[in-house]
Formats: sequence, structure tokens, C-alpha cells
Amino acid sequence: MKASDLFVKCLEQEGIEYIFGVPGEENADFMMSLEQSEKIKFVLTRHEQGAAFMAEIYGRLTGNPAGCLGTLGPGATNLITGVADSNMDRAPMLVLTGQGASTRLHKESHQVMDVVAMFRPVTKWAHQVLHEENIPEMVRKAVRVARTEKPGACLLELPEDIAKRPVDAEPLQPRRFRRPVADDKIVDQAFEFIKKAKRPVILAGNGCIRRRASKQLRIFCEKTGIGVINTFMAKGCVDMDAEYCLYTIGLGAKDLVACALDAADLIITLGYDMVEYHPQLWNPNDDKHIIHADFLPAEIDEHYHPETEIVGDLAHTLWMLNERIDAAGGLKFDLSQQAGVRRDMQADFAEHKDDTAEGAIKPQKVLWDARQVMGPEDILLSDVGAHKMWIARHYQCHEPNTCLIPNGFCSMGFALPGAVAASMVYPDRRILAICGDAGFMMNVQEMETAKRFNTNIVVMVWEDKAYGLIAWKQANEFGRHTDLAFDNPDWLQLAEAFGWKGHYVNKSTDLRNTLEAAFNETGPSLVVLPIDYSENGKLTKKLGEITCPI
Repeated sequence: MKASDLFVKCLEQEGIEYIFGVPGEENADFMMSLEQSEKIKFVLTRHEQGAAFMAEIYGRLTGNPAGCLGTLGPGATNLITGVADSNMDRAPMLVLTGQGASTRLHKESHQVMDVVAMFRPVTKWAHQVLHEENIPEMVRKAVRVARTEKPGACLLELPEDIAKRPVDAEPLQPRRFRRPVADDKIVDQAFEFIKKAKRPVILAGNGCIRRRASKQLRIFCEKTGIGVINTFMAKGCVDMDAEYCLYTIGLGAKDLVACALDAADLIITLGYDMVEYHPQLWNPNDDKHIIHADFLPAEIDEHYHPETEIVGDLAHTLWMLNERIDAAGGLKFDLSQQAGVRRDMQADFAEHKDDTAEGAIKPQKVLWDARQVMGPEDILLSDVGAHKMWIARHYQCHEPNTCLIPNGFCSMGFALPGAVAASMVYPDRRILAICGDAGFMMNVQEMETAKRFNTNIVVMVWEDKAYGLIAWKQANEFGRHTDLAFDNPDWLQLAEAFGWKGHYVNKSTDLRNTLEAAFNETGPSLVVLPIDYSENGKLTKKLGEITCPI
């Protein structure tokens, strides 16, 4: 067989199900080989960035990588934003790029650039295939590195002349390994800290949405009652209805949830990534006692200097702690502060649930109604913008990976292509993407992809005709903002042009029924509403006047 055939067979052996992308001249041989595969589905997208976001969401939902594909030069540069987003948000991904013939890479040549060097800062591993016999090893390594904690993106570049060469090699059989587990002595030390604490609290990060980790975390909390504060990307690690769920932290301003951190005499961080929420915001005086439990040692930071680090498989670490709790006959803590935080946050969430405004709808009302129409396993994807802050604060979850927010690299344009991939992974679930009008237009071309595959998704656009989050932040800092306004298309005509169903809602009382109707339609639906972002300034004022419950 030729090298491109071998490449595809290696991907099949690894269990790769999807490759999203836009092919070019330099990966024509690979595409011809891929066309013969009965195991891998190629999804043709309308832009490489959309392909990368689709592969990212597949990785976040399944824990296994999908491929995103582009050709050399501009195809590769178009991929890079989505690849960086996947890598910093800890989603496994394979990045597959073509390249000019190896005989012309040493000189000025049409579309040739050093793609591998460009991708190294945004991947865990990136390499060019230099010899066709190395393909089995390179594919095996790329998949293993992409899946290994913390997961991320790996790039393989296949020059067009190497793709054509005959080769006798065979794919390597994938062999999984068990993640290392924490040492008993360090778990004993951490357990002693927990036993002595009076008001411990858990800060749960992205690592906690791995299903096994979430299961053990819930058992730990049922045994101890210790409250869980989750970052944006850890939503659903514990059930929103559990008394120990203290909701989400991560806004720049101090929120009610931070009161539980202030009152805590021990903070247990689990799977915490400081790319989401910097410790300076919750440990400004460097005086917090911290236990760090994660797959990897703690990142070095003056505001994050844990006394104890439990390094190893996070689910197993929690299991080890649960065993010690049982042996000790249980633990008792003062949980009054966290009960007050939960009570006050719940009142905040429900404040505008019965709002009847017309013309522009409050973010709180939109998210209350969205939560009512979404089931426990249904999936909401947030784009990046002012709406992301409201979703993070007000949309809570029952299960892991049911609210997907990009919060490491934070790329706009994420939600629409991501929803397409989510619907392919879970065709029987309701998939809702919420976008600002700015972020939605950044990958609007993937409306065609969604229609071509007849995906049952609903995309909700919050229209304010501006870069609302930037306006919000500038106003907070300077008391005003620069010119950030723009115009939008006729949304219903846009939906019709792409073959989507379209809805425009400007009455709060109509929103829930419209969402239900959109979910009951076959194929993709667009729901657009004018958003009342005067609430942004009101939230800033409220957060600035917080008095912690006692």
C-alpha cells in the first residue's frame, strides 16, 4: 500500500471515528485513502476553524480525539485558533495537515511555511512525517499524547510526496496504560489536614468533569457535606440540586460564591487549571491552606503554593480519601457559611424568572427558561462574549459535560461548529448553542454544514449589535467604552437562506414556548432575541456591594 493508505489504517486502528476539515491539493492522496475507510467519517466543513472546533467538542464529550484536517499554508493557519482552544481547554485532538513535497521545503516555495514550528506553542506535540515507515509509530504517539492527562492537541504533517510512497509497515496495536496513582503517605497527610479543618471547601476545575472523577467526587461530598465551587469548565461535576453544590466561580469581580472561599480554613482544589481562574483572585494575601489534587503537580505561582500535593489519577485519589473517611467513621464540619451562599445564590437565580419585559429580554430570564427546557443530559454550548459570563453564573448543570464553555483560550466562534459536532456525538439529546451576534457571525458559514447533515440543533443569538463583553469591561474600568457597535443581517432571511427554521423573540413570555417549538423542529433552528445588556452594569454594581452571608 502507499503511505497515505497506511496512515488511514493507523487512524482506524486507534478508533478514530471522525475527521472534520477542508482538504487541499497537498493532501489529495490522504483524502483518496480516507474515502475507502468504512470506519472513519469525513465531515467536510466550510472553514478550517470550524473543523477544529468540531474536533474539540468531540474530544471534550468523548475523551477520545477526532481529527481536524487542513492543507498547507493558509489551510493550516486557519486551523490554529481552534487547535489552540482545544489544547488550552484540555480536549484531545489530532491535527492533520498536508505539506509540499519534501524536495522543496528547504527553499522559497509556493505556500510553504514551517507549519510544525507554528503549531508547537499550541499543541502538546507536533511533527512532520519524514519517512513513511515511521507513520505507525507517529500516529500511535500522537494519539497517546493527545489522550494523556492533561489532554490536548497533537499535529502530524504529511508531505505530498511521502504520502504517495509505497510502504510495507503495519499499524501498531494500541495498548492503554493505567494512570499512576497517589502515594498512600501523601493521601494520609492530606486527610489529616481535612480532619483538622472546620470550614473546608472544594474548588473543582476541569479535571473533575472526567466521568470517573465526578462519580468519586459526589461520593466524597455525600460523605462529608463539603461544598463544591466549580470553575466555568467544571460545570456538572456535582449535581446542581445537591446541597453541597455552591455553583460557579470565575467572574473577575467578587461574587457571593467567593464568600465560601473567604470563610474557608482549607481549600481543596481538584483538577484545577489556573488558566480559568487565577489564584490571585481568591488567595490575594497568600494565606490560604491548600491541598492540590490533580493528575499533574501544581503550576508554580506565588498565590498558589499548596502545603500538600496529591499527584495521580484524580478519581483514584478521591476513592482513597473516601476509604479513609469510612475508616474514620465520618467527618463533621461547620457548613453554615456554604448553606448561606447557596441560599443567596438560588434567590439571585430566580429573581427574574417571571419577567414579562418586551423589546429586550434579561439574560437571567433567558437562562432560567433555557434550563427549564433542557433535560439533565442535554448539552448547552456557550460562545465567548458577555453572554458567557451570564451562562457561567446562572446556568447550572446536573451532569458533567452538559455545559461546554471555552474558558482557557476563550475563542469566539466556538459554539455553532461545536454544536454540530455535539449533535453527531449525541443525536438524541437536545443541543443548544448560545452565541452573541459577534461570535455567531465569526463562523456563520457552518450553518451550511449543519443543514447539510440535517443536525437537530438550536442556536440562540443574543443580539446587542456590539462587542458587548468588551463594552462591559471598558465601562467598568473607564466609565465609558469605545465605538464597538455594528449592524446585523436580517436574521430570519439568513435562516431561510441556509435552509434553517428561524424565530425572533422580543417578549419574555414567548421565549420558553419558542424554544420548545424550535427543539421539536426537524433540522437546525435559529432563535434570535434582543438582549437587555443594561443588566451588565447592574450586575457589576451588585457584585461590588456584596455582603457575605453568615
